[in-house]
Amino acid sequence: MKSNNDDALREDLTKGDGQIFLNIGFWLAFCAFLMLMATGIGVRFEVWHFRTGFAILKYAAYGGMAAILVMLAAIVFAIKREKKLSLMVVLAAGVMATTAVAVPYYWQWTAARLPRIHDISTDLDNPPRFVAILPLRQGAANQVEYGGAEVAAKQRQAYPDLKTVVLNIPADRAFAQALAAAHRLHWKVVAEEPAEGRIEATDTTFWFGFKDDIVIRVTPAGDHARVDIRSLSRVGVSDAGTNARRIRAYLSMLSSLSS
Repeated sequence: MKSNNDDALREDLTKGDGQIFLNIGFWLAFCAFLMLMATGIGVRFEVWHFRTGFAILKYAAYGGMAAILVMLAAIVFAIKREKKLSLMVVLAAGVMATTAVAVPYYWQWTAARLPRIHDISTDLDNPPRFVAILPLRQGAANQVEYGGAEVAAKQRQAYPDLKTVVLNIPADRAFAQALAAAHRLHWKVVAEEPAEGRIEATDTTFWFGFKDDIVIRVTPAGDHARVDIRSLSRVGVSDAGTNARRIRAYLSMLSSLSS
């Protein structure tokens, strides 16, 4: 009896219409996609450490690749047997599996081509200093002291466009615009000190919910004003370009408010 069952299963696998492979591929894709979604949720709600989230992300990609291979086998079997597969199931599994592979791969590719730094500033000689944010960074893995010439050299090579902005308006108006730009980006403003020309804020990344801190400095320069911004991650050796993108978004918003 057992031999007959084994023979039947073997026949399904070798001569079947591919539906069994499609079913396996779909559930592999679903599990991989679920793992991908869980990585960020688990870190945000402190279910696991972010490094555990990164490990789960890796296995989600492996699961996605396995699902793609199994689905390809299903398609080959269906073509050979001239059978039809459920198009909706194929598409759904394909989207989930591709996403589970593409998202981790893109992040890894981005991180690999950028320097392993996490502190970005428009003024590399005298970066703006954090004051009000300091109590919020207690226990953070990354220090607030700037890394010096080595970090500055890596930033200049990777992000040469990030420089001090000069606004053709007085410092008080520039401060108001600088603060408005931070609010427009939905940052959590921690401190605003017009007399010191200092604004401090915190931003939360979309996927993992990492907290990154920002300090903006507005200084008078005659009838004009100089605006500098610094963005610093609390954890992680590499920010995969997040802080640079944040500064670019801020400078773009500031420019739109100034025009």
